[in-house]
Amino acid sequence: MAAAKKTRKKRQTSKKKSSVAKLNAHLKRYFFIAAAAGLFAFFSYVGYLDYTVRHQFEGKRWTIPAHVYANPVELYAGLPLKSKQLVFLLKKLRYHSDRSLSSQASYTANKNQITLKTRGFTFWDAATESQYIRVKFQNNEVQRIVDMKTGRELAIVRLEPEQIGSFYPAHKEDRILVKLEEVPKSLINALIATEDRDFYQHWGVSLKGIARAMWVNIKAGGFVQGGSTLTQQLIKNFFLTPERSLRRKINEALMAFILEYHFSKEEILEAYLNEVYLAQDGAYAVHGFGLASEFYFSKPVAKLRLHEVAALVALVRGPSYYDLRRHPKRALKRRNLVLSSLFKQGKITAEQQASAEKHALKIVPFAHRAANRYPAFIELVKRQLKREYNETDLNSNGLRIFTTLDSHVQNKLSRSVHQQLTKIEKKPRANKLEAAAVVTRRGTGEVVALIGGRDSQKAGFNRALNAVRPIGSLIKPLIYLTALEYPKKYTLITPLSDTKIELKVEKGQLWKPQNYSRKEHGEVPLHTALAHSYNLATVRLGMDVGLGRIAKTIRSTGVTRPINLYPSLLLGALSLTPFEVTQMYQTLAAEGFSMPLRSITAVLNNEGELLQRYPYRLKQELNPVASYLTNTVLQEVMRSGTGRSAANKIPATMQAAGKTGTSNDLKDSWFAGFTGDYLGVFWVGRDDAKPAGVTGASGALKLWTELMAEVASEPVLLSRPDSVKNTWIDNESGLLATELCPTAKLYPFVIGSEPKERTLCVESSLKKVRHWFDGIIKEHF
Repeated sequence: MAAAKKTRKKRQTSKKKSSVAKLNAHLKRYFFIAAAAGLFAFFSYVGYLDYTVRHQFEGKRWTIPAHVYANPVELYAGLPLKSKQLVFLLKKLRYHSDRSLSSQASYTANKNQITLKTRGFTFWDAATESQYIRVKFQNNEVQRIVDMKTGRELAIVRLEPEQIGSFYPAHKEDRILVKLEEVPKSLINALIATEDRDFYQHWGVSLKGIARAMWVNIKAGGFVQGGSTLTQQLIKNFFLTPERSLRRKINEALMAFILEYHFSKEEILEAYLNEVYLAQDGAYAVHGFGLASEFYFSKPVAKLRLHEVAALVALVRGPSYYDLRRHPKRALKRRNLVLSSLFKQGKITAEQQASAEKHALKIVPFAHRAANRYPAFIELVKRQLKREYNETDLNSNGLRIFTTLDSHVQNKLSRSVHQQLTKIEKKPRANKLEAAAVVTRRGTGEVVALIGGRDSQKAGFNRALNAVRPIGSLIKPLIYLTALEYPKKYTLITPLSDTKIELKVEKGQLWKPQNYSRKEHGEVPLHTALAHSYNLATVRLGMDVGLGRIAKTIRSTGVTRPINLYPSLLLGALSLTPFEVTQMYQTLAAEGFSMPLRSITAVLNNEGELLQRYPYRLKQELNPVASYLTNTVLQEVMRSGTGRSAANKIPATMQAAGKTGTSNDLKDSWFAGFTGDYLGVFWVGRDDAKPAGVTGASGALKLWTELMAEVASEPVLLSRPDSVKNTWIDNESGLLATELCPTAKLYPFVIGSEPKERTLCVESSLKKVRHWFDGIIKEHF
């Protein structure tokens, strides 16, 4: 029995050992499987991180907003410009007053001269270096410009253009990319000395740095130093979210190792210099030392001095906490700590440290760079750019867009519209008025100013581009121009009947147009009918010429909208936007040459390479003779017709030309007119299409006059075609006369179309001259 029990016990023990062995074997198998699976998952995840790091870092690293610039100001002897106006311009360009002129973008002003150092800038046609110049003034104009280095007079100096807007990507970050070799060595040394002194020794994560940071923090009794390397900071900013978690910290360490494995220290450092967040400009984040240098010191990073370098590096630890403008004392203390770190690590001498610490922060005054300073104009620019560029290219490729906007004219336009609308609204029925205006250079079709509403700084409905309104009498010059293409039938003195007319229109209805005054004027010369905007004479003329011919003339000016061939077309039953009206009148102002309106001069890529230029194109579209004759009548409009009130502010020597327009029930007030240098089209009305209570003369013309009195300086000098000659005509009889006739006036005629008969005044004048000569002869001989 005992032996049997012993045997049974042995068997049970053996079975237990066997079971344990089997369990151990299973556990080992499961452990190895789990370990293998874990390793596979880990390396797969590392592979995913590796792909993510390489894919993003090797490709396009940053989305950079496009920057939009106004037309640059050119200084030259004889330019009408006061010294205070130049100071105002320099401030807008973020120049700072500095008697020592220690850096670019600085100036010093006296009463009759301004000395300045300009910024270097890459334009679409050339790159310019910084210039040290003196501008002297006399009698409210530039007398001469002197190069202070050579003493020579300069014919012309082009200042860098004002940035007027940007097209931002969704995250609203901005930066100026810099290359490592462009950055001062002192900046690199300061960054490494304060943020990661083991940068060139570690592989992404520094255990020594973590231990040193912990020790410093314990001694300080609080957090004063972090343990993250520059590589980890770059990973956190470039790839990860700001959340604080163990998982994110592990990802940060792994990705730092991967980045260090695939990329050189120089590539990592250059990326950090461009990625780090350093300031806030309104809603837009300032990233990278390139933009921060401009934001705080108004100079390129390559031009920074030691004390300025240290101030920017101080921001890395806390851009808001050490903000150089809002917290100067705190920032100065941190800057000096950076300088101290540089000295302790042997990167600067004690003398350099002491010299740098003596400098004040000397930050340029804050000037917020609005995303869209002139929203209506920026919308036009974007609309024209979208013909060649998609949305992604516009918002993220760092394009540099040079426009035709003249900020001086634009600012004057905004101010004059606001002031004049306020005055107009004092009239009993004029209220809730809005306005739109487009101003171009008469000779090129460049849009120099544009507003889409009375508040030009407000984005929203752009009436200049999108408000389609009846143009009223603005259409009349094209009706008369079409008639004047037939000189055998129509001249400026051809009599027209300004009397009642009834026309059958749709469904047998009668159309009974009237003059604005509800009066008839009988028989009037053609030029008078246009100068005084007589509706009845215009309708009779237009029906005789033909609606089809008139529609063809309208299309020749650049109008692309459908044109309904109804008699009401003759009194402006054609709805256009102010921008389209400007295109129409640009062709008239250019004496028959069509010039597509343009708002862009050139586009450069982020490297400063020219992508596209937008030269002005012109083509003769309207009959040059008929255009000349029509424009002489538009000058008469301003002398004695519906635009004569402008003479209160626009001198007669300007010989301005223009036309008023008013739609039915005073719903739309228009004026289109030009001087020698500018064409301006203005609209005044209400958004709800209710009566505005003003005519073209009492509304839009007021706005045009106020602006042109401020900005226009060149008279209209029309080019008379060879086939046209000026002839004296007796205003009473419409027959040939001489300058001696008391009612005679000079009129242009196509040669051969002038009257053949002479007025009796001619014979009487000849008799008077003969009698005068006879008297002289008798008296002396």
